[in-house]
Amino acid sequence: MIREAASDLNERIAERVRELRAARGLSLDALASKSGVSRSMISLIERGESSPTAVVLEKLATGLGVTLASLFDAPAAAQAPSGPVARRDDQPQWRDPASGYVRRNVSPPGVPQPMQIVEVRFPAGGRVAFETGGRDVRVHQQVWVLEGAIDVTVGTEKHRLREGDCLAMQLDRHTMFHNPTKKPTRYAVVMATETPSRR
Repeated sequence: MIREAASDLNERIAERVRELRAARGLSLDALASKSGVSRSMISLIERGESSPTAVVLEKLATGLGVTLASLFDAPAAAQAPSGPVARRDDQPQWRDPASGYVRRNVSPPGVPQPMQIVEVRFPAGGRVAFETGGRDVRVHQQVWVLEGAIDVTVGTEKHRLREGDCLAMQLDRHTMFHNPTKKPTRYAVVMATETPSRR
């Protein structure tokens, strides 16, 4: 299922990045400067000609002021009112080509709420390091381990999480996820974005 949907998801990501960049009035060069992703790579992603890694997508999300999960939403023009329920079969799944971890957006798309839920299946020995630091908006995240164990390093603090453990963190420092075990790990990520107060 994941393999069949990969090209569709790449196209969805392409449309979302183009849409979000246009909504923010950013040129390719401006987004490259804000995100640290090269102009040529952004261009390939926006044309659906690249299978970007989670690390690259996280940099783009930071540059666009959104969460990584938001890049998997359908473009606004294609979002039919789906209501408050996201059926399991309709939740987009994506495999990171670098680490092999699989993420599934659980939350119903287009619901005007500040939180998002993602389920992650992390392979044995897998590792992914997100280099992004500060953002324009505050993003709070909790990682709840459902099966297995995972090491999460936030800045210089390393946390070993086992089944049932939950870590609260803010996405404002380098973060690394590593499964040091010989078994896959499954965890849920709940993210909440603080909307800037307007005066």
